[in-house]
Amino acid sequence: MLATQLKYDFLMFSREVFYMFFTIIIPPVTYIFMGQLYGEMTYDHGLNYAQSYTPSFILLITFTVIFFAFGFDQVNHRITGVEKRIRLSPVPKNILLASSILRAIIITTLGYLMILSIGLVMYDLSFVLLDMFSSYAFFIAMNIVLLIMASAIYSLFDNINSALVFSIVIMQIIIFTGGFAQPINLMPNFIQVSAKLNPLYHMNNMFIDVWNGQLSLTIETILAGSYIGVLLFVSVLIIRFMHKRKI
Repeated sequence: MLATQLKYDFLMFSREVFYMFFTIIIPPVTYIFMGQLYGEMTYDHGLNYAQSYTPSFILLITFTVIFFAFGFDQVNHRITGVEKRIRLSPVPKNILLASSILRAIIITTLGYLMILSIGLVMYDLSFVLLDMFSSYAFFIAMNIVLLIMASAIYSLFDNINSALVFSIVIMQIIIFTGGFAQPINLMPNFIQVSAKLNPLYHMNNMFIDVWNGQLSLTIETILAGSYIGVLLFVSVLIIRFMHKRKI
């Protein structure tokens, strides 16, 4: 039953041109384009473009897939009445939720492999098996965190237009304050300050460190992890509150 539902969810995702454009097409094209512009630069800790931006664009794909194809879908289903029909369907709700989560993780994993392949072919990205295992484990942890945050945020929307505008705006904010466009230290001061409030900025920095085997337990890392933990806790509270409100 889960396999059948998952197949259906993939079919529906493939029909959404909006999702495909922002999650599957834009990030890798931007990764290649920026590599042509900044491929010769050296970044923090002596990293080259591929070492610094490969994990960044994997995270960017993860964010767009989860927020658009998982979070925004929740609002769409709620507004169009799909959620009510789901409750009356013979398919258990847990199967539907598991299918949505698996779809998001599988698509983000494909994004992971796509960006990794581009880096290996075009930018001579080094491949260390142990670092790949630890990077993928951290990647799955980020998937879980973002799934919970997306579920909490989009549970607050009852209007599909508002959710769509929010999704587009938040994507731009995430790109510029998350270090995906260019290093934050090259940005204006107000963006550097704003970046500290962006959990994706902290996830990005930690993922780059994990990817390159440079993660260490520093005050900055502890504060970043604590901040993400607090946001995760608040997200769980919001989900529980909104669930009780519907009952």
